[in-house]
Amino acid sequence: MSEPQFAKANINRTFIKAPIDVVWSTLVATDKALPFFFGSICQTTDGLKAGARYRMVHPNKKVAMVVGEVIAFNPPHIYSHTFQMTNIDEPPCKVTYALVEKDGGTEFSLAIENAVEGGKLFKEMVSAQGFIGSNLKALCENGRPAVTGRMVGVLSPIFGLLAKKKQGIENWPL
Repeated sequence: MSEPQFAKANINRTFIKAPIDVVWSTLVATDKALPFFFGSICQTTDGLKAGARYRMVHPNKKVAMVVGEVIAFNPPHIYSHTFQMTNIDEPPCKVTYALVEKDGGTEFSLAIENAVEGGKLFKEMVSAQGFIGSNLKALCENGRPAVTGRMVGVLSPIFGLLAKKKQGIENWPL
């Protein structure tokens, strides 16, 4: 069997008409469901910082959707972490969010690195980049997610029921 080929960085940029501090605090919230992250809640044991483990959990708090470790946390500009979806048996990738003040707003960049080229995780991540950017933008600019984010919120209870047993939060401790 040959070694997996890892994709180079895939970057998506979104301009948000909001101050960088608003975008940053929205992006790194750990106390509520985040519509731009498919309604999940970010949990850590002692806050987001380099070296901290985190998990993104379903609003029912019974399902761990994503797990990883924070690599870099430099407010309000860089947040980078490993990213492993609990329903996909592939090695984690690296995700980096970068914020830059620009033209009276904030440029939000989402980079995906080190995912297996053509793998399921890579495909899921690349397809999610636009969703994340557009919903973060809408939330920061208007105080509510885009239509796609609101739909995920409506469908969230069904997604919770469809989770695999291995995604149970008890299998993914912090």
